[in-house]
Amino acid sequence: MKITLQTALCEQLQIRYPIFLAGMAGGPSTPELTAAVSEAGGLGTLGAAYMEPEAIRAAVRRIKERTAAPFAVNLFVTQAGDDNTRIHEVQSELNKMRHQLGLPDAAGNEVRTPHWFEEQFAVLLEEKVPVISTAFGVLPAAFMQSAASSGIKVVSMVTTVREAVLAQEMGCDAIVAQGSEAGGHRSTFALDDHPMGANIGTMALIPQIVDKVTIPVIAAGGIMDGRGLAAALMLGAQGVQLGTRFLTAVESGTNPAYRAALLASNEESTVLTKAFSGRPARGIKNTFIRQWEATGVAPLAFPTQNTITRDIRNAAGARQQAEYLSLWAGQGTRMLTADHTAKQIVDEVIQQAKALID
Repeated sequence: MKITLQTALCEQLQIRYPIFLAGMAGGPSTPELTAAVSEAGGLGTLGAAYMEPEAIRAAVRRIKERTAAPFAVNLFVTQAGDDNTRIHEVQSELNKMRHQLGLPDAAGNEVRTPHWFEEQFAVLLEEKVPVISTAFGVLPAAFMQSAASSGIKVVSMVTTVREAVLAQEMGCDAIVAQGSEAGGHRSTFALDDHPMGANIGTMALIPQIVDKVTIPVIAAGGIMDGRGLAAALMLGAQGVQLGTRFLTAVESGTNPAYRAALLASNEESTVLTKAFSGRPARGIKNTFIRQWEATGVAPLAFPTQNTITRDIRNAAGARQQAEYLSLWAGQGTRMLTADHTAKQIVDEVIQQAKALID
């Protein structure tokens, strides 16, 4: 097998290098970071899952002002509805953390999380976004058909062979295979089957998926440099997706306290937790996670837990208190670099991989 950095995926998406920026919903994802990765030759991705539709439109236009290269926008495929069954119990425990930040108590009233998926998707069609990527599931058939009719490529993130096969059957153009090393939320479709996510390591997952699908596979999870890219290509992937590596990029919106925690962490620092959002996610263990675990109370399901912890996370961010932030990160944080631009990161990864492949 001849290994090359100019994979079929690069030709399919019209990008120079087989490097994807992960769609990191929330603060780290910015139009500037997305555009910088695309301009450097990769595929930048805007993490837009929590953004209001018109905010997505504005961000997409800012990206287009900064680059003519292709880019992606990532959305969550979730159903509307909140889990308010134990709202009083959960808010009572969260109020103890609010006290430590000087925040007022939250009442145990029912919450309603906005569900903008259809409107978000409509904006992506109207703005002719080159690539749509999804987490937590595959686009429903009607949405998939609309994307195809508009000439938009669709990429779905998966964590098992079964999910990969389903994504191909539903018409995805490529898939991102996420190993358990990945930071933040991974894309396990059915949490009833895997309550803490399908925790299959990247090295085991990639070749098994490659053997079962014909569409391009992008490897994700613990990949931080050119060695990871070269290894992924050897396993049959046609590209890699990096999230954690770009958290400390100059263009990212990562909170300064979050950056400091990342640069002080190592491969033993992260854990899987549902404490912040109700879905399993990998992040640096901190006071919030420890205190929540000590309660013995189960978090509410996503998105309700995510909604009711937002005031705590926002206050912690404003006050630079990393101990109460969701410090999403993968297991490769020793390899993080401070104050590098997105272009420097892309160039470094490509040069190292090229030297190894040559």
